[in-house]
Amino acid sequence: MCLNCLLASPEAERESAKWIFPMYDYRHPPIKRAIWLLKYKGKRNLAGIFAEAMHARILEELADLDRLENFRNPILVPIPLAPGRRRERGFNQAALICDKLSKLNLDLELLKKVLIKPKDTEHQARIEDRRRRLQNIVGCFRVSDPTKIKNRNIILIDDVTTTGATLSEAKKVLREAGARKVIAFAIAH
Repeated sequence: MCLNCLLASPEAERESAKWIFPMYDYRHPPIKRAIWLLKYKGKRNLAGIFAEAMHARILEELADLDRLENFRNPILVPIPLAPGRRRERGFNQAALICDKLSKLNLDLELLKKVLIKPKDTEHQARIEDRRRRLQNIVGCFRVSDPTKIKNRNIILIDDVTTTGATLSEAKKVLREAGARKVIAFAIAH
């Protein structure tokens, strides 16, 4: 998949929380396949393509948020993987996307290990019931150093959002640790 192919893909149409900005429709076969290739086949070059497309969308949203909500100097925070899943996969796809985003925009500070997931959970993708998804993720995140995020604006990055449970739990934990405002971007919904 190239950047032009990605940009020509259908945008996410399903409803999500107002603070979550999904980019593409996960039901579109090329999007679903590209995410699968990144996550499970180690096609890391796709992280750069996703980051380029996401970068333009982030800049667009930040322009509005800066004026309307004083959302300045945000920190990029990837949704973390549990240690077992990270070892199994060899990398965190959200962290790869964040790496590429931070290189595209030097004004975005990247904090990879401030949000951690010490607790391994069942794969959200394998749980169909929305209530079980919400329960599965509760209490699985921690903030390693609250001083790094205190009164800061945060942009969470993930690959896929379905119910928003993962992003909502991460937001809750970050806010409890002192983050000012949290928004999120995902490749697909």
